[in-house]
Amino acid sequence: MRSWLAGVGVGAILGAGFIGMFSISWTGATAQDSRAETYGKLDIFGDILARVQSDYVTEIDDGEAIEAAINGMLTSLDPHSGYLNPESFRAIQVDTSGEYGGLGIEVVPEDGFVKVVAPIDDTPASRAGLKSGDLLTAINGRQIVGLPLNDAVKEMRGEVGTDITITVMREGVDPFDVTLTREVIRPKSVRWEVKEGEIGYVRISGFNELTTELLEDALAGIAREVGGKPEGLVLDLRNNPGGLLDQAVSVSELFLSGGEVVSTFGRHSFNDKRYSANNSQAFKDVPIMVIINSGSASAAEIVAGALQDRERARVLGVTSFGKGSVQTVIPLGADRGALRLTTARYYTPSGRSIQGTGIEPDIEVAAERVTEEELERIRRFSESDLPNALANEEGTERRRPHIPDDQPPEGYDGEDYQLDRALDILRDPATFASVAGRAG
Repeated sequence: MRSWLAGVGVGAILGAGFIGMFSISWTGATAQDSRAETYGKLDIFGDILARVQSDYVTEIDDGEAIEAAINGMLTSLDPHSGYLNPESFRAIQVDTSGEYGGLGIEVVPEDGFVKVVAPIDDTPASRAGLKSGDLLTAINGRQIVGLPLNDAVKEMRGEVGTDITITVMREGVDPFDVTLTREVIRPKSVRWEVKEGEIGYVRISGFNELTTELLEDALAGIAREVGGKPEGLVLDLRNNPGGLLDQAVSVSELFLSGGEVVSTFGRHSFNDKRYSANNSQAFKDVPIMVIINSGSASAAEIVAGALQDRERARVLGVTSFGKGSVQTVIPLGADRGALRLTTARYYTPSGRSIQGTGIEPDIEVAAERVTEEELERIRRFSESDLPNALANEEGTERRRPHIPDDQPPEGYDGEDYQLDRALDILRDPATFASVAGRAG
């Protein structure tokens, strides 16, 4: 059995994010449940299924219908509980392992197409010359336009050594086919570089089983390039949909000298845990800026919240997604899939729940210019907007959409205003020191 913190899939590399690692045991109905009433409802369900089987306008797949009913029950509880059929369960295990058989493409949906964000270096996709902005329209001659992204991704993944032909639309040229051979793909969830002024930049796109190891390599690379400690460090968690809880903890503890990282509390005491950092702090005394946005969720929020509460970093950007609950994935046996059930909430080191509210940045900076006229149109997608989302038990509400005081000026011709602002602040120690941290 394994627990995860479900994230939100926003520009993820062919997968969704999850978080957590602790065991639970299954419990039956509580004493106050009425067994007779429960069995009565099950009788009703059986009667309805029998009527649908006999009288619906077309024949139905009984297995699909029952699976949909199970999912309906679970999703009525909250948006992150659900049933994982065997195929979905295997896919999640592959996603979090950090490697899979596939092509090596980061993709997102766009107007019914599968759009290439970027090919991963040294993979079949990059060697075949696929480019950012390419639109994939067919796989092995079968149209995928309008197909859910997960279904298209499922078609692209497969056994290592097998061939796949994809049809590509690229601006300025006629559609063309490319045949690729699937390989073992190890997508790098961490990339790094050194910015001007000897400031390290680390981008974490997700939290799989390899993330902490890759981050350690990144920090070592930065140290080599600058000949010691950098003048500052940017940790970019924007559009990071989440990942494994143990990875969120181990990433956080790389920057902390002991103390609490995160705690979880649920209905049962076995869900109550406190996760603490060891004393292996990297880049001690180096100022850190963490960048977040509304796509930063789950494990990314744990890292941002821990470094903010412990006053190890300043957080810049806009309010994060607000995913503050823990899901436990309980295998149901051979070829039966698994149950993903919300079993706990998590809290930052200061004891605050960010469920529905998100992490508020110390320095609010917009990525793009926002006008009063556009404000309602760009209402941010967040946890609190999801159907049946858990309420914040402290009664805290998410801040209403508004225009940040700091946004790109008229005529700004840079590529990334939030990153530019983070670098500017790190280059000025007095400005960095003046930004109020959050006690914890």
